[in-house]
Amino acid sequence: MTKARTVNLILEDGTRLTGKSFGYERSVAGEVVFYTAMTGYPESLTDPSYTGQLLVSTYPLIGNYGVPSDAMRDGVNAFYESGRIHASALLIADYSDRYSHWNAVKSLGDWLKEWKVPGIYDLDTRALTKILREKGSMLGKIEFDGEPVDFYDPNSDNLVALASDRQKSVYGNGGLRVVLVDCGVKNNIIRRLLARGVTVVRVPWDYDFTREEYDGLFISNGPGDPALCDITVGHIRKALDTGKPVMGICLGNQLLALAAGAKTYKMKYGHRSHNQPVLLNGTERCFITAQNHGFAVDTETLPPDWEPLFINVNDGTNEGIRHKTAPFFSTQFHPEASSGPIDTDFLFDDFVTNIKKNNKL
Repeated sequence: MTKARTVNLILEDGTRLTGKSFGYERSVAGEVVFYTAMTGYPESLTDPSYTGQLLVSTYPLIGNYGVPSDAMRDGVNAFYESGRIHASALLIADYSDRYSHWNAVKSLGDWLKEWKVPGIYDLDTRALTKILREKGSMLGKIEFDGEPVDFYDPNSDNLVALASDRQKSVYGNGGLRVVLVDCGVKNNIIRRLLARGVTVVRVPWDYDFTREEYDGLFISNGPGDPALCDITVGHIRKALDTGKPVMGICLGNQLLALAAGAKTYKMKYGHRSHNQPVLLNGTERCFITAQNHGFAVDTETLPPDWEPLFINVNDGTNEGIRHKTAPFFSTQFHPEASSGPIDTDFLFDDFVTNIKKNNKL
C-alpha cells in the first residue's frame, strides 16, 4: 500500500485521535458509533440504518476478505444490503489491503473510494470504544489538514427520507401480497419474504399504502429518530384498523409502537453487534440476534392491549412488541441478520402464517 495520508478524528468532547487514510480523502462529520461484529463489513456499510454515522469496528483487522461484486438476484443486490454505502465513514485499527475470498472483486479501500467514503486505520479503536461506552455515542468529525468541517448531528434530520427508495417496486409473483414500507430496508428482508413465496410491494416511507390492496404489512428497519416519521406512523395507525397482519423490524418496531400509542427514546450507545441475547417474553427461550439501533421503545408506555414480545437479556430494554389479540408484532433486532445469526428467521414464517390465517387459507 502506498504511503497513507494522516487524518484526525475529533470528538465533540475534545478528544482527538490520529490515524491514516485508506478510503476517500474528504472531511466529514456525523455520529460516532461502534459495532462489535467480527465479520460482515460489506453488509454493515450498505445497511441504510448507518446513514449519517461514523462507524467504528471493535474487531481489529478489517478488509482481509475484500468486497464482493454488485451482482443482482431477484431484483436486489445478491451480496449487499442496499445499492450503495450508507455509513459516512469507517474507522478501524488495522487495514488489510491484501484480500482473499471466493467472491471478492476489489479491496475495501478501493470500494470506499468509489463511493467517496473516508476510511481511517491505525486508530486506537479500543480506547475510542471505551470513551463511547462511558460517555455514549457522540458527534465526531474526520478532518484532513486544511479541510475543516463543522460537527453535524444526523439525528436532527429525517434520515429515513434520505435512506428510503423514492420509487415503488414489485418483487416476486406469489399469491400473497405484502406491502413493504421502505424506511431504509435491508435487502435480506426482501430476500426472506420472497423465499416464502409472497409478492413484495416496496413503497417509499411516506407513501400512503392504505390505498393499496395487500394481505400483510411489513415495516422495515431504517436510520434516525422514529419521532420524525409521523407521516408513516399515521399510515400505520390507519392500517391497524383493518386488522390485517403486521410485522416490523428495528425502526419498524419503534414506528409500530408509536402508532399503538407508546413512546420511544434515544439509547446511550445503542446495540450494534451479532451477539445480543433476547428472551422471548413469558418463557425461558433465549435467542442470539443481530442488532443495529440507537433508539428503543419505552415498554412502560405500551397501551394495555399491547405487550413486550422480546426483552434484551443484557440491559432489559425492549426487543419487540405484539398485540394481545390481533396479528401485529415486531422485533427490535434483525431476524434476517445479514450479517449475523439467523436463529430467529422463523419469525418470517409466523408473519406469513398470520396472513394465511387471516385469509382463511
